[in-house]
Amino acid sequence: MSSETPEDKQQIENAQKDPQVINGLTEALAGGSRRDRQQAARIIAGVAKNCPDLLVPHAAALVDALERPEAQTRWECLDALAQLVPLDGRACEKAVPGAESALFDEDSGPLRLAAMRFLCRLGATTEKRSEKVWSLIDEGIQCCHGDLEFQDMLIAVIDFSQGKLAPEVKTALADRMRFDATNGRGMLKKRAIQIVENCEN
Repeated sequence: MSSETPEDKQQIENAQKDPQVINGLTEALAGGSRRDRQQAARIIAGVAKNCPDLLVPHAAALVDALERPEAQTRWECLDALAQLVPLDGRACEKAVPGAESALFDEDSGPLRLAAMRFLCRLGATTEKRSEKVWSLIDEGIQCCHGDLEFQDMLIAVIDFSQGKLAPEVKTALADRMRFDATNGRGMLKKRAIQIVENCEN
């Protein structure tokens, strides 16, 4: 989510070439320096975009990092975990409690957005997971409706609506978005209509 500097790009390339670098980064996530944790998380999120398979062995460290106090470490790790969902959904399920805390963090919009993206991606993979995360996604839609990030959240919800959802989750999601599909304006209305249509098809 953060823009990458040339130095970041170099570190991402180094990490992709050397497993020891990734080991060091994941250790830094548990370290005492807030700045080092944030920097390590940013590089890990960059690696996750390009080569998520390299991070599968480190999923537990990413889940653990969702307990750190600073928002950036948490959102970067949620972004990384979202990339790992197709590769190791079971390990990513352990991030749901941390994602729940992040989704309702009152101080950080980017953190709330990262949590919604992660939960939508995880929930789209199986009917059982859709049931597990639906109550959080539903509450997030309601609580974040006025946020600056809400339009981006809806893009994640559109992807969720195209996933392998349990029938009752599809029905509930369509019901939740119907008001905006009828009464919303602009992109809000357009995206809400798309979600309702996806759930009803």
